[in-house]
Formats: sequence, structure tokens, C-alpha cells
Amino acid sequence: MFHISRSVDGKLLSVSRQQFPGSEEIDDTHAEIQSFFGAKEEAPEFSAADADFVRVIEDLIDTLIAKNIIRHTDLPAAAQKKLLLRKGLRNRVKGALNLLGSDERIL
Repeated sequence: MFHISRSVDGKLLSVSRQQFPGSEEIDDTHAEIQSFFGAKEEAPEFSAADADFVRVIEDLIDTLIAKNIIRHTDLPAAAQKKLLLRKGLRNRVKGALNLLGSDERIL
């Protein structure tokens, strides 16, 4: 919890962990606190654009692999792991069809 003081127009003037006369108590996760300490809430459209761009890069890598321009194993181990994790998450979120079933049934 933080204790804050506000200006006449309601903007944050000061933030403290200790209570002081006239202070208002506010939760650590409150948007005003996050903004006060520099959390980037100013341009949420960048977050959406970044998420979309990550998908573009992921699709580009898939295309390069499909065209045999690069191999999955050409990528650093950390990148391979992240790509596989994202593919798994995307499949679960989208409810992808699993027409072949699990690997256990394939001989």
C-alpha cells in the first residue's frame, strides 16, 4: 500500500510507503501508482501492435522453415523453445483440430 497526496485538480503530487497527514491510501497495483513510477500505460496501442508483430515474425519463421530456407535447428536453442511454446499455446487457445491424435498412437 502507498499513501498519496493529490493536487487540487486530482493529480498525484507525492507517494510514500508511510502514512502522513492528509494522505490517501492506494493499492500498489493501482493504475495511477504504476503510471507515477513510469509504467508504460501511455500508449496501449503499442502493446497490441507488438503482439500483432510477434505473430507476423512467427509466421515468417514458419514460412522460411516450410520453404527449406532455414531449419528449426538453425535457430538458437532459446528461440526454438520459445517458438514451440508459442505454437503449443496458440493451438490450445484456438482449439486447433488434432486430426492425427497424439504421438502415442503413431507407429
